[in-house]
Amino acid sequence: MPLEVEQNIIKEQFEAAIQSGDHKQVQDFLNDQNISDVAMLVEEYPDQEDQIVANMSMNRATSVFKILDISIQKRIIRELPPIKTAELLNDLPPDDRTDFLEELPSNVVRELIKLLNPEERKITLSLLGYPENSIGRLMTPDYVYVYPHNTVDEVFASIRKHGKDSETINVIYVINNQGDLLDDIRIRDFILSPPDKKVSELMDDRVISLNAYDDQETASDIFKMNNRDALPVVSNSNKLLGIVTIDDILWVASEEFSEDIQKIGGTSALEAPYLDTPFFKLIQKRVGWLIILFISELLTATAMAYFNDEIAKATMLAMFIPLIMSSGGNSGSQASTLIIQSMAVGEIHISDWWRVMRREILSGLVLGTVLGLIGFTRITIWHELMQQGVIKDIYGPYWLQVAFTVGFSLIGVVLWGTLSGSMLPIALKKLGADPAVSSAPFVATLVDVTGIVIYFTIALLFLRGILL
Repeated sequence: MPLEVEQNIIKEQFEAAIQSGDHKQVQDFLNDQNISDVAMLVEEYPDQEDQIVANMSMNRATSVFKILDISIQKRIIRELPPIKTAELLNDLPPDDRTDFLEELPSNVVRELIKLLNPEERKITLSLLGYPENSIGRLMTPDYVYVYPHNTVDEVFASIRKHGKDSETINVIYVINNQGDLLDDIRIRDFILSPPDKKVSELMDDRVISLNAYDDQETASDIFKMNNRDALPVVSNSNKLLGIVTIDDILWVASEEFSEDIQKIGGTSALEAPYLDTPFFKLIQKRVGWLIILFISELLTATAMAYFNDEIAKATMLAMFIPLIMSSGGNSGSQASTLIIQSMAVGEIHISDWWRVMRREILSGLVLGTVLGLIGFTRITIWHELMQQGVIKDIYGPYWLQVAFTVGFSLIGVVLWGTLSGSMLPIALKKLGADPAVSSAPFVATLVDVTGIVIYFTIALLFLRGILL
């Protein structure tokens, strides 16, 4: 059955349950649906969103709450009765609760923390104490740990005792009496071992861990390289603090991707969904880059003014200015987008700058030659049509010099565009800045200015003493 048809059926059944006025029928209906389908109902029926969450069993309510947009989460918390809010927040996994709270104003956070029980409050305050965007904000303290002297039988007893409250039991962590992380062992290794075998006999001392103070992007890279669904988080002294699971990393990757796309488009990253961002906040995020780009474009006007005499002497050169500028800007935008994306997924590092430059020099020459030949051919064909009287003669007797000027200018501008677009993100990364700041509009504007200089410099070489 198509997804849209299935969702329409669920919505009709939900509306029928609501209209019946039977609280038990609504509750049973919601508890029988998939979590994703309930989330869809929350989004489709904003007037009922708090009632949908309130009428579900608490463990299912928290599962739904975790996957909702932050704007919907805020509304639900605002509309729920305090007792339900307390239940929901206490039942949320610590990492998801921390992720939600850090999006709220500090005065609201203080009030909500009061609703937590002492143990959850202590955990939440601990997680909120880590720097923003650090791995410590993502970790959960709910995991199963054992000691080297434990037997496999004792490990399973520990899993049965603590596994229910753990985020995952796919991996069991080994610590010593001081809390230092020694190893992590997959549960399949315990399942396949005899009950009297000791944990120390299964250890291989090849544990991979994250530091609580490292940036969240670091965790994303380590997960990708090691194909893990959970990793331990340690302090600077190697004390086991918690674990980070793959679902949290997927959320981080999604947020980072959204931020990079917005920056590539020439705007600052939005902290909230577009429709939930206040109007003047949206203007603030966009106007800065527009002003920078506008001032940069003024340099283009200055460059054109510098060659004003040349333009006056050979007005036909002005016809090709948009062509030259757009070709350089497009090639630069292409290169910057490719390099930013490759750096984001770890395919390119700062140390690869020379390899990238060599490829882009060759690419720029080939791409520029292709466009240059097209430009040269276009002028040649137009000249032949002029000779036959089909169209008006606009190039005059020096059409060949003009054709060479346009052709070689395109090679130079495209080459410069690819080099600028590819090297700028790497340079920014080297300086500790976000490569995504070297957005396509920024690179295009930079190439516009230099493109004018390249074009008229080449024009002087071919047309000096003829038209210039």
